[in-house]
Amino acid sequence: MTSNPQDAPASALDSESPAAPETVETETPVSVEMEEQAQAPDAGEEEVSGREALVAPDLTDLPDDIADDFERAIEATVLEFKEGDIVEGTVVSVDPDGAMIDIGYKSEGLIPTRELSIRNNVDPTDAVSVGERVEAVVLNKEDDEGRLILSKKRAMYERAWGKIQEVAKEGGTVEGTVIEVVKGGLIVDIGLRGFLPASLVDMRRVRDLDPFIGEEITAKVIELDRARNNVVLSRRAYLEEAQAEERNAFLDGLHEGEVREGVVSSVVNFGAFVDLGGMDGLVHVSELSWQHVNHPGELVKVGDKVNVKVLEVDRERERISLSIRQTSDDPWDVFARDHEVGDVIDGVVTKTVPFGAFVSVADGVEGLVHVSEIAIHRVESPELELSIGQQVKVKITEKEDERRRISLSIKQASPDWREREIQMEEQKKGRRRPQKEFEREFGPSEEERPPMPVDASLEAILQELKERGIGRK
Repeated sequence: MTSNPQDAPASALDSESPAAPETVETETPVSVEMEEQAQAPDAGEEEVSGREALVAPDLTDLPDDIADDFERAIEATVLEFKEGDIVEGTVVSVDPDGAMIDIGYKSEGLIPTRELSIRNNVDPTDAVSVGERVEAVVLNKEDDEGRLILSKKRAMYERAWGKIQEVAKEGGTVEGTVIEVVKGGLIVDIGLRGFLPASLVDMRRVRDLDPFIGEEITAKVIELDRARNNVVLSRRAYLEEAQAEERNAFLDGLHEGEVREGVVSSVVNFGAFVDLGGMDGLVHVSELSWQHVNHPGELVKVGDKVNVKVLEVDRERERISLSIRQTSDDPWDVFARDHEVGDVIDGVVTKTVPFGAFVSVADGVEGLVHVSEIAIHRVESPELELSIGQQVKVKITEKEDERRRISLSIKQASPDWREREIQMEEQKKGRRRPQKEFEREFGPSEEERPPMPVDASLEAILQELKERGIGRK
């Protein structure tokens, strides 16, 4: 992970700069002496963070005869050091200009207020107190006014740098207090000034950083540049790592087949997400109910408490498949156990189609009434005989447990349906053929005569006309 180019770190030492620089490559200026010490340690000299602080000799341990040898007494009692060394001393006074430190030198050393802490505008009395033992880096053995100038801030920085290097190498975390809001992020006191970019403060981008002032946070070191005094932190990386560990622990404790209580966190077209208390799992729309569901919103809404059964746990992809319907008995199993072919039961018409109608006979169980089984008489269109929501009695004519299907009949649900059907068939057979107009006038012909030839027809017609007295005499 790398920091956002717009989120540039401030110098780990400088407490005077009001904002972070525009780019990582540009550092906040520090004093020339400190700059040289940070960028170019003496050849062969070990890291300052790994050296012991120089401490003045204990006068109680001096031999009794040392008073007779002045040079020897000076050598044994006066602390020898050079600029850049870390020395240890006791605070003897504190005022607005800084703190005076007795390190066993010929004169007391001054830690200016700006060198007491990495924090801006610090009150000297909040940074140190009289009698306190402190470490400081020698900045100048003798300034223009002849004073020994020390830096507690620099010593804290040197000590902290070594620890942070180890933490960064091992991939660990650091803890510190947010002390400033700067351009692009936060400054965190981790013994030095660590820069936390705004984009890495939380899992999501935080617009208002002021509430973080004074908050203790834990973060990972993602960038370390001793030459530029830059330390870049990421709280988001720490949170992501912590959440990953929590997710793994949660998944390890989740087992397929177990039933858990959860809360619906979101509803989408293809199902509903349920918060199990550590992670969200998906209930596919097909697992919401034993009945057909057009949209998940018909059954659940955000905030609903539901019992779910764990169907599958994918630890690699960190996905959990859940089911709500499987937390209750399968309606088909209950129906199949309680009913057999030939039973007459109540039902409700749920849908009509050209070839029949679907009737719900139990929660989650529907059967088909074929168009030929709707009524004893011929049905041209089911919707003309039945309506959605209509209560009907149906007879189970067929049940297929393997295919989970039943066939139903409305006409067979009537006790006398067979007699009525036979009666209707007989009525059809006993119906007379409609008489033609000629037959109504002259009566039905006894038998059908075969067609006559044309000539014979004409002769017959003339003969009949003659017999009726029609035509010329």
